[in-house]
Amino acid sequence: MATSPAKLVTGSIPGHLVSQTLPMMIGGAALMSIGIIDAYFVGQLGADALAAISFIFPITVALSSLGVGVIAGISSVVSRALGEGDEERARRRGNMGIVLAASFGLVAGLALWALRIPLFRLMQADEALLPLIDAYMGPFALGFPLLLVGMGINGCLRGQGLAKRSSSVLIAMAAANWVLDPILITGAFGFPGLGISGAAWATVGGWAVALVAGFTFLQKSDLPFAARTLPECNWREGTRAIAKVAGPAAFSNSINPIGLSVLTAFLAAQAGEAAVAGFGTGGRLQSFAVVPLLGLSASIGAIVGQNWGAKEYGRVRQALLYAGGLCVVYGLGIGALLVLFREPLGGLFTEEPQVIEAMSRYLMIAAWGYAGYGVLIVANGALNALDFAGNALVQSVVRVLLVMVPVAWLLGDAWGADAIYAAELAANLAGGLIAAGMIWWVVLRRGTSQDA
Repeated sequence: MATSPAKLVTGSIPGHLVSQTLPMMIGGAALMSIGIIDAYFVGQLGADALAAISFIFPITVALSSLGVGVIAGISSVVSRALGEGDEERARRRGNMGIVLAASFGLVAGLALWALRIPLFRLMQADEALLPLIDAYMGPFALGFPLLLVGMGINGCLRGQGLAKRSSSVLIAMAAANWVLDPILITGAFGFPGLGISGAAWATVGGWAVALVAGFTFLQKSDLPFAARTLPECNWREGTRAIAKVAGPAAFSNSINPIGLSVLTAFLAAQAGEAAVAGFGTGGRLQSFAVVPLLGLSASIGAIVGQNWGAKEYGRVRQALLYAGGLCVVYGLGIGALLVLFREPLGGLFTEEPQVIEAMSRYLMIAAWGYAGYGVLIVANGALNALDFAGNALVQSVVRVLLVMVPVAWLLGDAWGADAIYAAELAANLAGGLIAAGMIWWVVLRRGTSQDA
């Protein structure tokens, strides 16, 4: 077993949670910092640019969720194959997944470029903001295939339990963005800057750097990419196995930002541009605050996947119980801190009093749902790894379509902007409870009766 690529089927479960989660937290923090730094430099362009980014943000997160689905699908099939001791199958499916990610990225990028303006009109974006939105979304769409290829590579790394290498890819992406943002957005070193489109080009540059870094790490792993293996692959079976997880996982991850897009449209109609800017800025801060929860959700897949493949069901249950407890403790703690310091944090992003007030109000209500959100995303990560992606999708859809959107719609006339914030809180609390029940039903209760 010492020489097996399945490194997570022996040893301490708490130790694996720490060793896998800490690098992913660092990488996730670096990744989320991209949005924070973008908001800072774009905020210097004025309130219109900040409002445009607030419309763009949920769409870009939804599209990035396609990449998360790619990671989940590839990581799932790779980790379970390694747990079963079939290293050759893990290699073939990892290689196949990268090629599939590239193909899907090309199709999605072209579709996004063609639909970029109608999409934001549907979201009720003001006509005055559309040129700014278009300036960002054009480069973003054309560079999108780079993101999905990089995500495919990252899925191969995560499935092997190579959290440090996976995290290093995200850090490389963020570092490139940190350097490019001030140069391309506001200008530096004699370069005049491109405004809001510069933020998009900085993002694309980060994707390119991440792709190169990820490929370099992959080639030094136990499962390197080798084009010569592609003709040997069973494409029908492998595509079905990856898509069975990647499809539901992508939609499961994108349904939340889709719901936030609906909330943004409600808010724009009810409360105006300042409220939208505050909501969007608060959402970016929230994304950074929940990085440890995102790191845990990213690391849980390799741990439970390899142990499920090895039929070590007791270790799977132990990992899930520890992870759930961490979500509750951290979620409540970080929520309290954000509520306490909400106004100073708002001042870091803008000097507009109305935007700061809107962001403060949003945090005061919505921040108390982070624990539930953590339980939800960790449960989703585990279910995807165990080939129960359909169950993860169901709980995500219920959370958004049966809780988030109805609460916002029903309370909108009476509560105004507060209805939007309360809808997010209700969705996170309900989502956490649903996810805990789903994990108990699918894994904890009958895990020992399942096979890989």
